[in-house]
Amino acid sequence: MTAPADTTLRLPVRRLALGALLLSLAACAEAQGLPGTEGWKTDWSQRSVALEEIISGGVPRDGIPPLYDPRFVSIEAARAWLADREPVIALEIDGDARAYPLQIMTWHEIAAGTVGGVPVAVTFCPLCYSAVAFDRRVGAQVLDLGVSGLLRHSDLVMWDHQTESLWQQLNGEAIVGAMTGQRLRALPAQIIGFGQFAEAYPGGQVLSRETGHNRPYGRNPYVGYDDIGERPFLFRGPYDDRLPPMEKVVAVTVGEAAKAYPHRTTRAARVVHDEVGGQPLVVFHADGAATALGAGEIRKARDVGATGVFDPRLDDGRRLTFRYEGGAFVDDATGSRWDVTGRAGDGPLAGTRLRPIRHGDYFAFAWFAFQPETALYRADD
Repeated sequence: MTAPADTTLRLPVRRLALGALLLSLAACAEAQGLPGTEGWKTDWSQRSVALEEIISGGVPRDGIPPLYDPRFVSIEAARAWLADREPVIALEIDGDARAYPLQIMTWHEIAAGTVGGVPVAVTFCPLCYSAVAFDRRVGAQVLDLGVSGLLRHSDLVMWDHQTESLWQQLNGEAIVGAMTGQRLRALPAQIIGFGQFAEAYPGGQVLSRETGHNRPYGRNPYVGYDDIGERPFLFRGPYDDRLPPMEKVVAVTVGEAAKAYPHRTTRAARVVHDEVGGQPLVVFHADGAATALGAGEIRKARDVGATGVFDPRLDDGRRLTFRYEGGAFVDDATGSRWDVTGRAGDGPLAGTRLRPIRHGDYFAFAWFAFQPETALYRADD
């Protein structure tokens, strides 16, 4: 749910009235459909979740307009309006690197297109701080995904034009309609600073602000929402008491195993070596990326850093260990210096890239709502 273009959602003052309205809408949900979905062709009889878990976000379908045919500009062109610390979703496929600024994605939530020959949907739910990139192919179909105007566990619910099924953004699962049970393949992507993207991918492209829509790009309509003392907006489920609901976690899933690394831990340590589901991994946390949901103007928001999760093993079988030194991640074996995208910038391994392990930086409440069995990393484990 995004505020109208000319307003700023100021919490918690507007939260109570709007939250009460949306909860009343939720109470009206019926077995044949949901408020605001009249005329949809969705097969409501097929579903994997209770309809009462899905509530109106206060806007109609595609009332938050997705970018179905987004334009891109060069890094140099984007510097005219994008500060180095502003957060972007970085996606790289087969050498094709794209940056999706959150100053744009906050207002559109979905950007479709093709990257590295793969039809993708890059998505962002501000209420969960969940940035997830998906391959839009399901079997022989390439889906066109939009913003349904609905929420579940405070998370964006998407819809596809082909069957009008509903899809959960955070995990890519179809939850209502003919596609129920199908799951979109998630692609490795990360939220990093624009300056970090520009350094790691000098030939990359940046989502253009020429979207065809009039929005105050660069302004944050959710001022103060990511304050750790806040409560989630439009969230009706129970809280996991292991962490404050609004604390960020680095969330990793390998097979059936899931683990969450609190930002307070990863930012203090800078480097965390661990294993999940038998998969060795290393978590990097570097300064250089502002929060998109703090200050009214994103470029002035506090630096919360960027994270990356990687397989520390090289193609030749060596397993590296890292330390943080002078703003870079240095491997103990060769002294090469690596950045938060997993790229060695100098040293004997310059030009080498670590294999990314898909992860996300989410609010704890959102991740635990969908992965309640997640193990929690503790520095003294």
